[in-house]
Amino acid sequence: MDIQRPSNARAKKIKRIVYVTAAVVLCAGITLALSKLKPAAPSVDASTIWPDTVKRGPMLREVRGLGTLVPEDIHWIPAQTAARVDKIVIRPGHLVKPDTVILEMSNPETQRDLLDAEYLLKAAEADYANLKVQIDSDLMTQKANEANVRSDFEQTHLQHDVDEKLYKEGIAADVTRQLSKVKEDQLAIRLKLEGERTAVSLDSAKARLAAQQSRVEQQKALYQLRLTQAQSLHVRAGITGVLQLVPVEEGQNVAVGTNVARVADPNKLKAEIKIAETQAKDIREMQKATVDTRNGIVTGHVSRMDPSVVNGTVTVDVTFDGPLPPGARSDLSVDGTIELENLRDVLFVGRPVHGQADSTISLFKMTPDGSEASRVNVKLGRSSVTTIEVLSGLQVGDKVILSDMSQWDNVDRIRLK
Repeated sequence: MDIQRPSNARAKKIKRIVYVTAAVVLCAGITLALSKLKPAAPSVDASTIWPDTVKRGPMLREVRGLGTLVPEDIHWIPAQTAARVDKIVIRPGHLVKPDTVILEMSNPETQRDLLDAEYLLKAAEADYANLKVQIDSDLMTQKANEANVRSDFEQTHLQHDVDEKLYKEGIAADVTRQLSKVKEDQLAIRLKLEGERTAVSLDSAKARLAAQQSRVEQQKALYQLRLTQAQSLHVRAGITGVLQLVPVEEGQNVAVGTNVARVADPNKLKAEIKIAETQAKDIREMQKATVDTRNGIVTGHVSRMDPSVVNGTVTVDVTFDGPLPPGARSDLSVDGTIELENLRDVLFVGRPVHGQADSTISLFKMTPDGSEASRVNVKLGRSSVTTIEVLSGLQVGDKVILSDMSQWDNVDRIRLK
């Protein structure tokens, strides 16, 4: 006979619930564990990065810029008068002396003004000569009048003395003595007046001659001006050097003051270096500088710095302490480096691509085995051309990546392969 087996449905149901609960707990645990895992670090080719090691020791601060060689002595030649360019005698590049003619120009009005000034000068000189003769004649007449009065006075004085003696001896009458005395006194007064008139005539003559001489000097100055303007139509170099520029053409009309030529001394050159405005704040006069002319490196010193900023740069003049190498010439492109200071004992590293002085940036610091790199914040201090001071965030011996890592800004760790 069949025996009915007891039902285990309830036990199966409980077991099924336990299995489902265990599976849910296991899935939740796995999910939680996976959520706590860090994302996989991206891989970067080690050959594409630029690493450097943090060091401690002396660091030479420098700034660098591009520039050109320019003459120290530049002589611009302006047109002294409005004129027409007839002929360009020599072209830029020629060696010139002070009397070398560069341009031939013409202006009929200048020639006419020169002739007018010459005739006016001759007329003024003739008037001066005529006035001098007239004054000399008047002075001679006045002096003759004074001499006549003096002669009459001397004769009357002698006559009075005779009358005085005769009166004392009782021979002459008293009235005769008194008459000679009156006549002597009158002539004395006339002699004094004539002497004063002669002195006044001399002063007047000097004043009249001085006035006429001023007219002569005025006409002479005008003549010299017209002569200089006429001579300036033959444009001369004025100094010994090289003709650099003739910014006019034959047949061109130029106004007064227009620069028609430029001459410079090729033996006296200086470097004009363009320094970024952010790096120029520590530049001072007499700081040591070196200039690379592509044919050699020349030492010099800072002699001047522009007070204004142009297109984001400051122009710094470097005067050379020694001779320039062969091939150095005006407008030659050069590289200039200026030494700011020598820091004796600082922590420094190669300058990162985006590293600026006195800023805080993030860099990737490499592990000792070089397999990975993690992001760290680094505070930077004073900078140079290729190095920069580290204030905090790194230690001696740390290796960091200096190249551009902006494409990994969203990660804090990379793998190097």
